[in-house]
Amino acid sequence: MQPTHPSDVIAWCRARGFHPNRTLGQNFLIDGNILEAIVAAAAVRPGSAVLEVGPGLGAVTQALLAAGARVTAVEKDHRLADWLRESMGDQERLTLIEGDMLAAPLGDLLADPATGGPRFAACVSNLPYASGTRILLDLCRHPLGPPRLLVTVQREVADRLAAPAGAPARGQAGVWVQQNHDVTLLRTIKASCFWPRPEIASSLVLLERHAREPLTPAARDTFDRLTRHAFMHRRKQFAVMLRLAPSAWGWSSDGAAAVLERAGVAPACRAESLTPVQWAALARGLSALAAPAEVS
Repeated sequence: MQPTHPSDVIAWCRARGFHPNRTLGQNFLIDGNILEAIVAAAAVRPGSAVLEVGPGLGAVTQALLAAGARVTAVEKDHRLADWLRESMGDQERLTLIEGDMLAAPLGDLLADPATGGPRFAACVSNLPYASGTRILLDLCRHPLGPPRLLVTVQREVADRLAAPAGAPARGQAGVWVQQNHDVTLLRTIKASCFWPRPEIASSLVLLERHAREPLTPAARDTFDRLTRHAFMHRRKQFAVMLRLAPSAWGWSSDGAAAVLERAGVAPACRAESLTPVQWAALARGLSALAAPAEVS
């Protein structure tokens, strides 16, 4: 069975009584040209360790193996996992993990047992529509996450991930991802390139890790709380939003106003207008504001 041949895919599903699960976001890539574009953009080298989430029928998996990569594929659906074992079980460079990526112990999966550093050079995946954003955020925000992620997601999700400061599509997911990744929209993928055909188009997105605005663990925790709170009140002016923060966070009005000024954030601005540099400056400043004073 050729996973990029629509007739083969449909025949395989009928023969096995397999009905793609919409709840799991199962839409199989059936366009060979798009597959070639994905592999070219992945730029994997022979021997590179690559993580694939949701391999489905194995179209991307086969192409990555053909390029010489060592692939670890995580598949939730046991029927598809069985097929991958049946069709590619003899591939020495393929490690198949049957399970839910959202429930996986990421530290164990992402860590190189020999070095303790990142195990994977890249993640290359046609992410499930239903859970793709959560999976991507988990990988981007984990310290051992792959430094390079090439994924297909719904076009509206891609637009939010790449939205610059001030854009209407700017939201919490984009702020979180861009804090330590450069996001590039490589191409739009028509709905007809998948089977079953989804209702909307997809995008091929490249995310490359950077370290321009590193945060300490304490500042990272503040960053998370701040961005969640800010986008929960995204129509509020920033100074007003900060006054609505729980008192337990320790962000006094006078102290928060000083932090805003030092970060170059106007009190009347709103969450979607801040740049990654400003978010980082606020996280550092508010984290220091909330920290207990040292006793001399």
